Amino acid sequence: MIASNSAGHAKQYFSEALLKSDYYLDDQELAGRMQGKLAERMGLAGLVNKEVFHDLCDNIDPNTGKPLTPRTKENRITGYDISFSCPKSVSILHGLSNDDRILTAFQESVRQTMQDIERDSKTRVRQNGVSEDRETGELIWSEFVHQTARPLDGSLPDPQLHAHCFVQNATWDSAEQRIKAARFTDIKRDMPYYQEMFFKRLSDRLMDGGYQIRRTEKSFEVEGVPQNVIDLFSKRTDEINRVAKEKGIVDPKEVSELGARTRSKKQRGHSMNELKENWRQQIMDLGPLKDGEGKRTLRHAAPVQDKSGITPQICVDHAIDHGFERASVQGERRLLASAYRHSIGNRSVSLDQITADLKDDARLVHVEEKGRTFSTTKQVLSEEQRMVTLARQGQGKLKPLYDKVPDLKLDGQQAEAVRHVLTTPHRVSIIRGAAGTGKTTLMKEAVGLMEQAGKKVTVVAPSSQASRGVLREEGFQEAETVARLLVDEKMQANLQGQVIWCDEAGLLGTKDMTALLEIATKQNARLILGGDTRQHSSVVRGDALRILNTVGGIKTAEVSRIYRQRNADYRSTVEDLAQGDVAKAFQKLDGMEAIQSIDPLQPNSQLVKDYVDTVKKGKSALVVSPTHAQGEAVTGDIRRTLQERGLLSKKEVTASRLVNLNLTEAERGDWRNFKPGQVIQFNQNLTGIKRGSVWTVEIATDKGVTIKDDQGHALPLPTVRSRDYDVYHQSEISLAKGDAVRITRNGFDRDGTRMNNGQTLDVLKVSKQGDVILRNAQSKVEYRLDKEFGHIAHNYCVTSHASQGKTVDEVFISQPASTFSATNAKQFYVSVSRGRDRVRIYTDDKEQLMLQASQMGDRQSALELVGRKNRTTDLVQQRIRDELNRQPVNRDKPKDVAKPPRFKDRDYEPGL
Repeated sequence: MIASNSAGHAKQYFSEALLKSDYYLDDQELAGRMQGKLAERMGLAGLVNKEVFHDLCDNIDPNTGKPLTPRTKENRITGYDISFSCPKSVSILHGLSNDDRILTAFQESVRQTMQDIERDSKTRVRQNGVSEDRETGELIWSEFVHQTARPLDGSLPDPQLHAHCFVQNATWDSAEQRIKAARFTDIKRDMPYYQEMFFKRLSDRLMDGGYQIRRTEKSFEVEGVPQNVIDLFSKRTDEINRVAKEKGIVDPKEVSELGARTRSKKQRGHSMNELKENWRQQIMDLGPLKDGEGKRTLRHAAPVQDKSGITPQICVDHAIDHGFERASVQGERRLLASAYRHSIGNRSVSLDQITADLKDDARLVHVEEKGRTFSTTKQVLSEEQRMVTLARQGQGKLKPLYDKVPDLKLDGQQAEAVRHVLTTPHRVSIIRGAAGTGKTTLMKEAVGLMEQAGKKVTVVAPSSQASRGVLREEGFQEAETVARLLVDEKMQANLQGQVIWCDEAGLLGTKDMTALLEIATKQNARLILGGDTRQHSSVVRGDALRILNTVGGIKTAEVSRIYRQRNADYRSTVEDLAQGDVAKAFQKLDGMEAIQSIDPLQPNSQLVKDYVDTVKKGKSALVVSPTHAQGEAVTGDIRRTLQERGLLSKKEVTASRLVNLNLTEAERGDWRNFKPGQVIQFNQNLTGIKRGSVWTVEIATDKGVTIKDDQGHALPLPTVRSRDYDVYHQSEISLAKGDAVRITRNGFDRDGTRMNNGQTLDVLKVSKQGDVILRNAQSKVEYRLDKEFGHIAHNYCVTSHASQGKTVDEVFISQPASTFSATNAKQFYVSVSRGRDRVRIYTDDKEQLMLQASQMGDRQSALELVGRKNRTTDLVQQRIRDELNRQPVNRDKPKDVAKPPRFKDRDYEPGL
């Protein structure tokens, strides 16, 4: 869904891309049609007329010549192009066969989905103090169906069955009895939901026609169309992806818009028969098919029998397991999209059945909020309630460690935080320290005084890098991970009556925080949680530290004075970000000339130059970007420049690199997410499988997934134990002397020396045999790896999540518009606060960056969701009481009792 921001742009788009000119030649394309309930109301339904289309773009009613909507702004959005595209195998079959049912299935799927979008249409209501969106259910759009992709220069177009539905920015408001501008915000946000409905409908109709379907990463394909043929006719997609990669564009919306900006020149004079003959010749030139290819594509056959055993409830189960692994609250439509997608390839499961089962699922709690339905589960809600209850139960239960605190070396907020944890009677204490406020410094003094009071302090942190890396380097030699504490019964037994200090506690999810609280309660131990709720939270569900503070009411000692930044203006900027004042911080960054405007076509050139100049001066530096894809692009440019300047050896070795696909447990349990060549590494010992062992996916079918080790032993992958392994994509990495790298998974080098996830090292030496010698710059410890180690990445550009806890002299932030989908206040704050001396931000859209960086990024908790529902209940009930109190009762007629006021349905939350 792409906006058209001017009438002129829309008219040009109509003439160049939507009509039968340009690459839509002769008999290749179908006539466009105007559709929608508003089109019927206006008498415009039928074939698209150029004059009518232009009038609508100019906000003119073609029937009267008067303005179509009340206001015609200079920069109004004229409309939106919603594009529907068939999977490539479907387009190939349609182009080369005579099966008209493919086109019919496609058009019907588009029509139904557009009607769903139309039903969800709204308009703004801004009258008499009311500010809301009203449902309208009427739109007008022009549909153009095309059978070929735009050609590359010098070649004929590939088969590509797709449709453009240009929706005008207009809707019928029945309450006001007039046409008004439409409100598309919710529709645009819910595009993934409509997309999965479209693919489900199309795949079901194709299965009715006898085609066999296999789900893919993004949609589905028809069985029997060889992959090399699909690749052959993906020239346009490959070209767009190539240009996107060159420009560092990763956001799907940006990639789609790039396609519109990279059109080839017009071609004329080729009939569909000529194109078909050319396509057949291209296939012939590929050579003979491999055994088994092209043998399962059926046409005009009986509907395919579904033998998978998948039911609507299984699809809902998958959506719940997948959706709530990393979030406590999900939009209902996000859950439905996941369930719809899981059902693709299973004709016996319908969209309506899935929708009904999810809405009626007893495990879910649904809350309507501003026209949207959000969901959580009773289990998630119970977990959060349990966590908060445990923390509250420890309030006032312990004797303070000190009645009077000895003289402290620290002063100000740091001293107050130390006094708080030494004198509190509560089992649980929180120290919220902004980035760079010296939390480790105050931790050292507090731990020393606790030990003087006779207490043993066990220091833990959520990650290996934070515990065994940073904390041990800071003097806490026995620091361990939270995960180790949760499984080590001996460690737990030693906590009786003692103190647990958890650093970086903001990275704990609900489950681990609850487990930590249970241990502290059982062992009658104190639990001190140090962290920053404005920095990144756990990858798994639950912003536990924030919930304990804001919902649980656990008192927090605030440490906001920042010491990391040496420059006063820079320090003041970080303080503003720590307080959530992004606009003020942006103004200061601009005044410091920290925000650099970049050329979108060369987004990394200035950043790379500045970074290399800084490194050459002997300063420590780090580049941060919101997305992995942008980080990879920056890393490549940095390494090339370092080699050109002689700061990095040109002698390289190519080593194996394993990239974690970060699948959820539900995804790792679905055979359809596995492909031959993927790598599986196990986290636990299983039958015939050793912990830490590495296997390769050999076959993935509906009968199961077969994996093979380096000795050739094959076993079925136990997908029912999906929590016990990770799935990786096999890639390569170039390493040279002088490279900065980081370890991406806990492991051991060839000599058995432990290496921690997140550990940063320098490449000391590479050999022709593939050996790589690494060294820790601080401890000078050396590690020896072979080129098949796999869990290694360059450390020039990292995500803000990976940068959390790091400190360098200068930080460089790569934040072009293509990364804005991953931009929020947490990401921006963490990124900016990494430097001691200087920060520089590189973007091609300063204004939009500020808007994106102002979004808080807090994940809603189940307690907060249900709490808002309850508050709404209280407000409605209070309104009823107020109305009753205001209405006079006729005391002369006792039988005339004042009736309670009637409220519209929208005044109530579901279930009231």
